[in-house]
Amino acid sequence: MFQQAGILGTKAALYMDLATIYFAILPFLVFYSITFAIRKMYKKHYQSQIFILFITIIMVLVFEVGVRLSGGYFEFIQHSSISPTFMSWFLSIHIIIALVTVLSWIYLIIKSLKDYLRDGVEAKFFKKHKIFARSVFVGIAITSFMGCSVYIFLFVW
Repeated sequence: MFQQAGILGTKAALYMDLATIYFAILPFLVFYSITFAIRKMYKKHYQSQIFILFITIIMVLVFEVGVRLSGGYFEFIQHSSISPTFMSWFLSIHIIIALVTVLSWIYLIIKSLKDYLRDGVEAKFFKKHKIFARSVFVGIAITSFMGCSVYIFLFVW
């Protein structure tokens, strides 16, 4: 998988294609999970959030192992027409946003589940949860967009 040719018709390996496809659909998966909460199906909402987060962490681990086994960032940038300076800045910003987003997502799930089990359904809980959850969703969408952009920069252009 780490050396096998990808399925998207680029120079990227299979693991890179699979990770990119997953992260391209991730915001839609999270949004679908949010619709459970909108329909007051809270158990399905938190179960799907935990499942999606788990799969996301697995995909990040597969991606990171694959990058290391494939020679790392410097190997990829050598074969790209994108400026290494631009790519370094873009990738750094992407990594910071991704890290903050994943840690926030984990915190949101743990805190929300604890509060929900302790207090049940309360207006105060929902207001705080919705505000924080929206920012996590925006972070997921930005991270996904930037990750797909990195793929395009390195393997398409």
